[in-house]
Amino acid sequence: MKKITKKNVLLLYFFMVASIAFAQPGSINSHEDNSQLVRDLSGYRWKMKMMLPGEGVKQGLHKLPPEDIETLVWNPAHVPGDVYTDLWKAGAIEDPYFGRNSVKAQWVMQYEWWYSYQFNVTEDVGDNLVRLDFDGIDYACDVWLNGVFLGSHEGAFSSFSFNINEAIRTSKKNLKSSNILMIRLAPPPQVNSKVAGRKTPWFGDYWRDLIPFGISRPIKMVYTGKSRIQDLYVHSQINKDKSATVHLEVEVENTSSKPKNITFTSSIEGSNFKSKQINTEFTSLVQPGKHVVKKQVKVKDAQLWWPWDLGKPNLYVAKVSITENKINQDFAETTFGIREVSMQWNPGFTKDEVSFPRTTVINGKPIFIRSACWGGPPDIFVGRTTEDKYKRLIQLAKEANMNNIRIFGWHPPEIPIFYKLCDEAGITVWQDIIPLGTGNLSKDPVFLEKIFKEGESVITERRNHPSLIMMEGGEEMFLRSGDAMFTRNFLETLGKRLQAKVDLPYVPDSPLTCETAQSAGYKPKEAVHALGYFYGMGRWLMEDWFSSLDYPIVPELAITSVPNVESLKKFIPKDELWTPGVSWGHHWADLDRLRIQNFDAFGDEKTGSLQEFVDATQDAQGIIFQLSIEHFRRRKPRTSGISLCHFITYWPDMKWGIVDNYTQPKRSYYYVKRAYQPILINLKFPKRRWSNSESFKGEIWVVNDFYEQYKNTKGTYIIKDDLGNVLKKQSFDVNTIGENSSIKVLSIEDKVLKKVKKNFYVTLELKDAKGKVISSNEYMLLIGDQKEASKKFKAMGAEIRERNQTYTYGNYYKFFDKLSGENGKEYETKRDTVKSRGF
Repeated sequence: MKKITKKNVLLLYFFMVASIAFAQPGSINSHEDNSQLVRDLSGYRWKMKMMLPGEGVKQGLHKLPPEDIETLVWNPAHVPGDVYTDLWKAGAIEDPYFGRNSVKAQWVMQYEWWYSYQFNVTEDVGDNLVRLDFDGIDYACDVWLNGVFLGSHEGAFSSFSFNINEAIRTSKKNLKSSNILMIRLAPPPQVNSKVAGRKTPWFGDYWRDLIPFGISRPIKMVYTGKSRIQDLYVHSQINKDKSATVHLEVEVENTSSKPKNITFTSSIEGSNFKSKQINTEFTSLVQPGKHVVKKQVKVKDAQLWWPWDLGKPNLYVAKVSITENKINQDFAETTFGIREVSMQWNPGFTKDEVSFPRTTVINGKPIFIRSACWGGPPDIFVGRTTEDKYKRLIQLAKEANMNNIRIFGWHPPEIPIFYKLCDEAGITVWQDIIPLGTGNLSKDPVFLEKIFKEGESVITERRNHPSLIMMEGGEEMFLRSGDAMFTRNFLETLGKRLQAKVDLPYVPDSPLTCETAQSAGYKPKEAVHALGYFYGMGRWLMEDWFSSLDYPIVPELAITSVPNVESLKKFIPKDELWTPGVSWGHHWADLDRLRIQNFDAFGDEKTGSLQEFVDATQDAQGIIFQLSIEHFRRRKPRTSGISLCHFITYWPDMKWGIVDNYTQPKRSYYYVKRAYQPILINLKFPKRRWSNSESFKGEIWVVNDFYEQYKNTKGTYIIKDDLGNVLKKQSFDVNTIGENSSIKVLSIEDKVLKKVKKNFYVTLELKDAKGKVISSNEYMLLIGDQKEASKKFKAMGAEIRERNQTYTYGNYYKFFDKLSGENGKEYETKRDTVKSRGF
């Protein structure tokens, strides 16, 4: 008899709880007690092994007996995850995020990797169907269970399943109950255009050539009856009497050869608020195969889902169970929100200037989108990220006053926890459905159909999330398109396929203002990528640049900065921290642009120390973001949204994000937080540099994104010098601030700069009728010669462009010239080279 121990008692308790939590298919139970019997294979019980391409099958890994313990000596692994993280944890490679280790790990993607999972099934399957559900594998795999080939799959974002009744082994005896699941991961594809839309692009100026792959999402073993639910789609229509019609669309599969009467039982009730449960039961004759059964349910006094700045993000949960002769077959549930999304044309733009309406309307209310690109997933090696990291990042986005996150087409669609958190936080999602980072696609219909299918799979999985409000087809495809009309037709077909799955607004690409896009028929004032300041660094001072931008919406506005010093120490070798070493360049630090950007912001390159330089890059990024955001927000409703590039990035880089890879906000984050206040008092001025003899001139504006009117408010502005001395303080009345509005409230002209030496500061404050501060803001401006600064800035830019003629963009050897010289003694020469550039 087995000895009773505390450990055995805990295990017995676990299995008792598990048997209560899941209702076995084939049993008789109420809808309320119903649930699906699922065995999640996630965790640390996986093993992995490296093989030369093609050798695993030749050696017979797929035929290993289930009872064997050969895999005991394979490397440990975790699913979901990725190959690189598993190897890093096993000590086979050094941390790819640190220094230039990613270059050293490129051998990994030349091999195939075998993952094994051994488990026991002691209960008889009976009349149930058992399948393996794969939520996602990046990118290509072959699958065996107990030596039985189940099938293959390609595509990083689409889920797939295999029926395993014929392959699974069950027995009450331990060895005979053994099963072994074997998955062969093919070496990742090396040419993106051949897998575009079905794998995350691994190139671009925020990553190096190390192609991620792995079992990226969970694998589950699911038990059902002979009839099963394949998908549950819930969408709604808001009625004039404040009720809503909820449409249930249940895709059900009758696996038998005869029609069956299947009873559907559904319930709908509030998920994050209390409500009366609405129950419905109906029977439908379902023919063999897969069919969609539809049912409408009326919800009285519907509680709508709103973005957080317009109302409460109310959520409902819908549950559906199916039975035959009162015997349970399957169960599904989903969380959804009652909301409607449409688009309106931006006032002030004609249809000769733009092709699409660009104002998002939620539940009848136009909104201004305050967004940033989600440069994610939080880690390009998904095995490194956690649910807690997602929670912190969504919290930081909301605290920065964002009402939207844009997943742009260089990054993959996100996993369920992301959308769940956005649903709950009331943050909307603007998404390129699949990552299309190239316009050079094959015209082969079979190839294109694979892309369309991948897109349909992505939107089908995510369409119940009320946070998802807008779809895009491509990302900068026309910038790389060799055939403009083919690209247009492809993107429009993709849109039709997606909108057949979900009723959401769709635009084909971003941006559409380039020469190629216009040759395909798009208009000159489409959505713009406001990247000109960074990529054309030295052509315009910041205020000359952003003030010239006039577009209905801005999907990307890009400025760069360096992470905090404490974060730098985590991925830059100690001897390369200061002066900057080669690893800075490997992590995409453009030292030229960073120091010149500092000059624009401060009149000084700020290269005196590591701390000074880091802080200055973050402040410069923040100042440019703040002033640009305010420019676009003052233009509402002509402009209807802006998305910064980026909120985060997916490895520790020196580039776009305002929150670094360790979830630490940069100083620029707080500038954005201030500029994204839903009600914002702000200052418009023609230039940042003023002479001592000039009167400072500007305009004070108030932007209100709330649907709330403010009356009898009072504003104050204060001008201070370098030492904090008050040069001018004035209060003023703002009698009415209309809902969803932008108004100029005061012009100022003050001759107070005579004794200011270097900088002066303007602070603004707005109080409501009760004296509560509802908005505050601040600015740093310079004493200097605007024309001379512009001249010097342009000379710096010309120097960058001249050097790029030799090294090209992205080649960081230009900062360390002697790397390419004899012997490449980088650590002896780098400081001389970098110091000659101002460090």
